[in-house]
Amino acid sequence: MAMNPIAMMQVAGRIKIFQQQHPKALAFIKSVSSGDIREGSVIEIKVTTPEGKESVSNIKLTQDDIETFNLIKNSQAGS
Repeated sequence: MAMNPIAMMQVAGRIKIFQQQHPKALAFIKSVSSGDIREGSVIEIKVTTPEGKESVSNIKLTQDDIETFNLIKNSQAGS
């Protein structure tokens, strides 16, 4: 499934806004992606609502996931 160019531009714009609003998140991602993220690593995401309800999920990374992260990282290098 290919993403159309307009949607890709919208995603790029949203990523730029996210980077501006959450610089610590990007710094963290860059820090761990420099070697800590590899096949078999586990990424856990926790969401806490304003009311205090928590939802947690995690994924164990595969080689395909690593390749996807590298593609994303390399595509952002020129931004």
